[in-house]
Amino acid sequence: MQLKRLLVNPVSALLLAACAVSTSALAHADTIVWANWSSATSGTPGSAVGTMGSVGVTYSGQTSGLTNVPSWTPASTFTGGVVGNAPPHTPTIQIEGGSTLSETISFSSTVVDPIFAIWSLGQPGVAASFDFSSKSGQPFTVVGGGPSAEFNGSALTSTGSVVHGNEGNGLVQFMGSFDSVTFTTPNFENYYAFTVGYDATLTNPGTPGPVPEPATLSLFGLGLAAVPLIRRSLARRS
Repeated sequence: MQLKRLLVNPVSALLLAACAVSTSALAHADTIVWANWSSATSGTPGSAVGTMGSVGVTYSGQTSGLTNVPSWTPASTFTGGVVGNAPPHTPTIQIEGGSTLSETISFSSTVVDPIFAIWSLGQPGVAASFDFSSKSGQPFTVVGGGPSAEFNGSALTSTGSVVHGNEGNGLVQFMGSFDSVTFTTPNFENYYAFTVGYDATLTNPGTPGPVPEPATLSLFGLGLAAVPLIRRSLARRS
C-alpha cells in the first residue's frame, strides 16, 4: 500500500508541475500599435493628427510640433508589463508644458488600456509632470522606465494621478476603455515628448492570441502523458 502511494504521488506531482509551468509560460507581452503622427500645428493650443492602425488619433494642447529626436531606445526602458515593443523611431509630439490648458488625446473608436510613452520628462533639478487628475477614476500603472539613449535619465515616478520626471522616461498604462484621455502639463521644461498606443490583443478582439512556445507545448504534453499512469496506479489500488 505504501509503495502504491509512492508511485501515484510522484506522477501526480509531475502532472501538476507540468500544468503549472505551462500556465505560467503563457504569460506574455503583447504587441502595441503605436501612433503614426502625420502632421502637427504648433501653438497653445496646438494640434496633431495621426493613426494607430485603423484607429484615428488626434491631440489638442500645447505643442511645438513633431520631433524626430526620441529614438525610444534602449528597448528595455520603453517596454515592460504587457508592452512587448517600444515605439518606433518616427515623428512624435514635442511639448514644453507650463500652462493650465487642458490637453486631450482623442481616439476615433474606443481603445482598451491605452499606453502612453514619455521621453525626457524634466531634467536634473527641473521637474516636469503629466497630471491625469481628470481620469482619477480610472487608474494607471507606470511600467518600464530607465535611461534614454539621448539624455540618460531614470524611470518615471507617480504620486496619485500625477506622473513626475527629472529626465524621466517610461510608460504609463491606463486601465479601462477610453475614447479620450485629458491631462495637463503644468511645469515648463524645454523639452519633452510623448506618444500613445494600444494593445492590439485587447482593442481588436479578433486578433489571435499568442501561440504557445514549443517548450510550453512539450510540458503540457508531458502532463497529458502522465494521465494513463495515474489511472493504472489507481486501478491497482482498487
